[in-house]
Amino acid sequence: QVQLIESGGGLVQAGGSLRLSCVASGLTFSTYSMGWFRQAPGKEREFVAAITWGGANTYYKDSVKERFTISRDDVKNTVYLQMNSLKPEDTAVYYCASNRIPGRPGIWTTPHEYNYWGQGTQVTVSS
Repeated sequence: QVQLIESGGGLVQAGGSLRLSCVASGLTFSTYSMGWFRQAPGKEREFVAAITWGGANTYYKDSVKERFTISRDDVKNTVYLQMNSLKPEDTAVYYCASNRIPGRPGIWTTPHEYNYWGQGTQVTVSS
């Protein structure tokens, strides 16, 4: 049974930082590309960042470049999202997800390319 469990969300003032973690179990984590998505109230789920299996390549939504960093620790089966210089528009529920095909090359930014999802962690940025 695959499980992805996010943590690290919370309430922070604009300009602050948070680090999200996502611990995976039930899959060979090192062989899966991983992604972070977010969903604000009344909006569709949107891509935030992705990292390939092996960690060689990363990709970001334009609005979070230079502020967010995705990384992974394959020993701990964990993917991270370091979020700096947070803005009120970053407020959302953040989800991690594993790509639906192990060992798949490339970066994937659409939700349907990911088949396992965490329960989400709320990030709220106050102005």
